[in-house]
Amino acid sequence: MRLIQHKREAFWFYRFLSPLYDAWVNPLFWTLDMRAEALRLGRLDDRGLETIDVGAGTGFATEGIVAHVDPENVTLLDQSPHQLSRARRKPALRGCSFVEGDAEALPFGTDAFDRYVSCGSIEYWPEPQAAFAEAYRVLKPGGIALMVGPLPPERPLARRLADLWMLFPAEREYREWMERAGFAQIETVYVAPEWSAQQYGIAIAGRKPAAGASPAATAAAPRESVQEPMTARRWARWVAGSAAGAVFVPVGAAASLRARLRSRR
Repeated sequence: MRLIQHKREAFWFYRFLSPLYDAWVNPLFWTLDMRAEALRLGRLDDRGLETIDVGAGTGFATEGIVAHVDPENVTLLDQSPHQLSRARRKPALRGCSFVEGDAEALPFGTDAFDRYVSCGSIEYWPEPQAAFAEAYRVLKPGGIALMVGPLPPERPLARRLADLWMLFPAEREYREWMERAGFAQIETVYVAPEWSAQQYGIAIAGRKPAAGASPAATAAAPRESVQEPMTARRWARWVAGSAAGAVFVPVGAAASLRARLRSRR
């Protein structure tokens, strides 16, 4: 049972985490070097590329995107207004468009974008295949989708905590979701913070070969909405899942400190 995977719990999780996200989460778990390595797969090689960042959060990945694409051509989508409100304050993102929406049911037309990017959002998708199908649908023919997400921790205790908290797909699952959605020319690269010697995260990209919807679209209908009410059971899941996730912050901080001390010797 994953206690905070679902959309409504994630909505409230980020309601409280947003003020700390850029200061505590990104420096430990999603670094500038990781971002640069992952975004290379997105082939952001033209300032005029119409680009969407799905699950954009506070806009950390988007700041990397606008280094290569004009902000006027970039759209940030997230289900959390609290995360997007922080993204709106960033000077580098002035001129971007901001949309509240669902990765599994994107509010955009078919064949609309040149590039699709999603970093660190898949963890909260109850139906990942639906989101991959939507990524395919909204891309123009020849467009590239880039997904970045975690891999299952190698250590047993960390894996158990991770499975309680959110979705940590295996590499084969990322590839299967992308292939079923219809993507071709699939490429992957591993990403990790400097303090981790384990297999940590993956960036996977594929190209849309033809116009239209994904062949996986009819089998991948979203099953829940962020608008669903928070019941007592959901609040219990939110508390337990948040506690499981919170364990990773001091562990990551300690590992990062050890890595810095070793590098100074």
